[in-house]
Amino acid sequence: MTQEYTAESRVDGAEDNDPPKKSRFRGFVDRWRGDRGIWRRGVLLALLSVLTALLMIMHAQVPNRIGNLGSLNETFLPWLGLLVPLILLGALVRRSATALIALLLPAVVWLNLFGGLILDKSGAGGDLTVATHNVNAQNPDPEGTARQLVDSGADVVALEELKASAVPTYEKALAATYKYHSVQGTVGLWSKYPLTGSRPVDIKMGWTRAMRATVTTPQGEIAVYVAHLPSVRVKLHAGFTANQRDNSADALGEAIEDEKLQRVVLLGDLNGTMNDRSLKAVTSQMRSTQGAAGDGYGFSWPASFPLARIDQIMVRDVEPKSSWTLPRTGSDHLPIAARIEL
Repeated sequence: MTQEYTAESRVDGAEDNDPPKKSRFRGFVDRWRGDRGIWRRGVLLALLSVLTALLMIMHAQVPNRIGNLGSLNETFLPWLGLLVPLILLGALVRRSATALIALLLPAVVWLNLFGGLILDKSGAGGDLTVATHNVNAQNPDPEGTARQLVDSGADVVALEELKASAVPTYEKALAATYKYHSVQGTVGLWSKYPLTGSRPVDIKMGWTRAMRATVTTPQGEIAVYVAHLPSVRVKLHAGFTANQRDNSADALGEAIEDEKLQRVVLLGDLNGTMNDRSLKAVTSQMRSTQGAAGDGYGFSWPASFPLARIDQIMVRDVEPKSSWTLPRTGSDHLPIAARIEL
């Protein structure tokens, strides 16, 4: 027993004389502390951080003269935030204190511009539920799409990209729920409440892709606009081709500005985001329900992996209470809905 105790004592004593083992974090910090190059490395990463911050802060100053680069940047502006974790990873790999400090700039700017959209701003209440959906002319299941819109519980539904041969299918599928409807060209409006004054709106397309109607709700009349602005394309030789859409947005903005009714709701596929300066004729006089009362970003296109919210519900002199996307249909867009207080 005495020898066994002495042996154990000698082992314990040897352990006591060993230098203490450093934690991985402490070793990591020590390597950085003893590295004099941490301020010299990562200059390019630091410059990338500054450039990213400037693209977000000064997005309105990015010129549209060359390929509409400004509008292209504004369409996908929230996604610039993805550069922040990538730069962070690069800064850690390079062991660059310069890059880490510079990274604070785009991180703070992104949080200031888009951090609030992460939060759920939806509230209770509201008098009217509206929905809009680009149903896609090539939709293989218009009847199923119509049923899903009925299930949404919306009081007013706007449809865009209506193919003439599919209109009877939508009319039949929606008739039991929506007593009133009007189709103008390739857009239509279905309502549980009476519609009057339905007419096309000229958005300089050469054919009808926008309309206006008065909806008489229990809380009074509201003017409802439905619009499908021209599509945009990204081409290597031409950049972001959006001139026709921009001209149509100006025409739509003029029509809304001339509207006699004070309360206005705009439903439709605007083929642009609220950040896009080219839609200012509309966005300068209306509020986005998603920005005011949405839950998350509410991206609506493409339906398979939404990257941008180009479908919009906007209001004037109406209070948004909540806004959300609806489940996917046979379209390449997600339908969106909002609850508003009149």
